[in-house]
Amino acid sequence: MAFADHKHWLYVWIPLFGAFIWFSTLLSMLITWLATGRQKYPSQEGSIAYISDVGASYLKPLFIAGSSITAVSFFLSLSIERWLRHSRRLPPNMAMREKVFSILAIIGSAAGGAGLILLSVFDTLHYTRLHRGFLLLFMLGVALSAIFTVIEYRWISKDFREYSSLRGAYIAKGIIAGILIALAIAFAVALYKSPDVGAVLEWTIAFGFTLYLATFVYDLRLTKATYKRQFASTIPMRDI
Repeated sequence: MAFADHKHWLYVWIPLFGAFIWFSTLLSMLITWLATGRQKYPSQEGSIAYISDVGASYLKPLFIAGSSITAVSFFLSLSIERWLRHSRRLPPNMAMREKVFSILAIIGSAAGGAGLILLSVFDTLHYTRLHRGFLLLFMLGVALSAIFTVIEYRWISKDFREYSSLRGAYIAKGIIAGILIALAIAFAVALYKSPDVGAVLEWTIAFGFTLYLATFVYDLRLTKATYKRQFASTIPMRDI
């Protein structure tokens, strides 16, 4: 019984590990740039280095490794959440539209994750256009995934009103995602208008993504002390 009560930790470690790796990667890169006297990298335009500028230097292996682990963790977090709802260890999707948005969120995470890995491989110094294209793919993929996830959670919370945790989950995701999307739009403008402002926004968005990824720790932890098909007969499934 003790093992069953703590099985949720097997899932929780995935987004937790991904968030830790991403935060540690960013922090290491930022500290390195500051510790070396805020050096100006070959690809750097303004006085503040972009993550991509630092990632195109000798820290490229770290950037690729951190980005890859983060991308896989993000995708797995959403995939496991979908599986847990399907097996009904979490409140399940009670309508086809919820399943569709859940799958779209996973596809978005896959696209965003692929963009993150590729932008770290095709660095801004040697592959500027490709790098920016993959950066756009990463941001769009994550943004769409977040929007689809928030919509899915909102619909599920209406079917399971007794679980206040569901409402809290989609509100937290909605707030974080909304802020990050707004910052991403500002970043897209600043990238061409004010390089230094764009750099600050990029670091802020990147660290903010850590918070979004960490919200899945809370979601998966809700499987604590639940068992397969626990929500099997709660509410009959609808067609839409």
